[in-house]
Amino acid sequence: MLDLALAIAHHLLIFALFAILIAEWVEVRPDMTAAAARRVARIDIGYGMLAALILAVGFSRAVYAAKGWNYYAHNAFFWAKLGVFAAVGLLSVPPTLAFIRWRRAALAPEAADVARVQRFIHAELLLFALLPGFAAAMARGYGEF
Repeated sequence: MLDLALAIAHHLLIFALFAILIAEWVEVRPDMTAAAARRVARIDIGYGMLAALILAVGFSRAVYAAKGWNYYAHNAFFWAKLGVFAAVGLLSVPPTLAFIRWRRAALAPEAADVARVQRFIHAELLLFALLPGFAAAMARGYGEF
């Protein structure tokens, strides 16, 4: 039962993180107002909290759930999934810093700054798209070494 509960929680958290990333993608646009900048900064707080929860639940799954750590530790797709998740996390740092700056300035962000943040969000989305494939391959035993 623990395995099922952790799997459900992990999947729901991943879907929620993707939803927040899509919300940021929709909100960050050249015609942003100061109010929109504050809104996206609040949304981004949820992004960070969900990412931390995903790691906690994911590692709990790997250690305490049915397959156990040995299964995951020897799977290339598990490590690829973690690497991609880490890359998405690193790509989220510049937008987060921009959101904080925008919120503190209480002004509409400049178009060049918005364009820069949009590029990071697009890169996050592109990498995020790899995660389901890696997860599916890993769950089916591909990538064992």
